[in-house]
Amino acid sequence: MARDIVFFLAPDDESAAGTRQRGPGKAFDSVTCRFIEPDSAIAEWDTYFEEPSAEIPHFERLHERWPEYVTAPLNDGVEVFALPHRLTRALADASPTELAELAGRWTTRLRAADGDDMTDDDLLAVLEGVSRLAASAVDTGGGLYSWSF
Repeated sequence: MARDIVFFLAPDDESAAGTRQRGPGKAFDSVTCRFIEPDSAIAEWDTYFEEPSAEIPHFERLHERWPEYVTAPLNDGVEVFALPHRLTRALADASPTELAELAGRWTTRLRAADGDDMTDDDLLAVLEGVSRLAASAVDTGGGLYSWSF
């Protein structure tokens, strides 16, 4: 499980790849959270907007929507993913009701998987922040990414 996760806005994949060594830092608009798996979170969000439901998707279904690496994974625990453009657009256009339903589903899945070790971040606040970043990405033509360690 990743300890530190940063969802951030960058102009392109090359700029996002440049964050690999030290993270996005203050150079990019970002939202931080802790103790989640960003790849499964991105896949879950993407699945939700494709098929809205309060039901938790099967893990196999999530693997169909796994995000793409921006940089090749190494054996150091650092991962940089690009959020799919369709997900960025969906997050930008998401209503407060959709974000709340998605946060509820995400919380339920994490609680079932992680129990007491689940993140103590406010997952709705994380989604609201990522949604704001997505709106900015759509407006500027940039991309939405995650960095984790």
